[in-house]
Amino acid sequence: MTLFPLYLAICAVPAAAGILFKPGAWYRDLDKPAWTPPDKLFPVIWAILYVLMSLAAARVAMQPGSAFALGLWSLQIAISTLWSAVFFGLHRIRTGAVIIALLWIAVLAATLAFLARDGIAALMMVPYLAWGSFALALNISVMRRNPHAAAA
Repeated sequence: MTLFPLYLAICAVPAAAGILFKPGAWYRDLDKPAWTPPDKLFPVIWAILYVLMSLAAARVAMQPGSAFALGLWSLQIAISTLWSAVFFGLHRIRTGAVIIALLWIAVLAATLAFLARDGIAALMMVPYLAWGSFALALNISVMRRNPHAAAA
């Protein structure tokens, strides 16, 4: 697992975007469903997900022929970074929904590619896939509840 610190450091990029583009008053004022997690829970969830996805990538990186799988892993990191900037930074709810849908596809693709290399690594990605499903549903719900904000 000597590569784990490298992949965890890579996860610092979307984590930094999450720190830079905080929810703030704009997000607090939106109409959100009752099943929206409290803001304090998001950093905890993301810390766990970053550790799991970094461990998964480190395991896959030790397998021969892992470049494609790791490329998909890198793609989902880039898309995740973009979502925070678009949704929280630019307040683009509709565009955020498109980006998070693409993120979900990228996470699914990375998970399937990991499965071909290392079943444990793929299992480590499943919580991220589940969280992505939840986050997509939440983004869409917020978009539907706030048509005036989503139109921008």
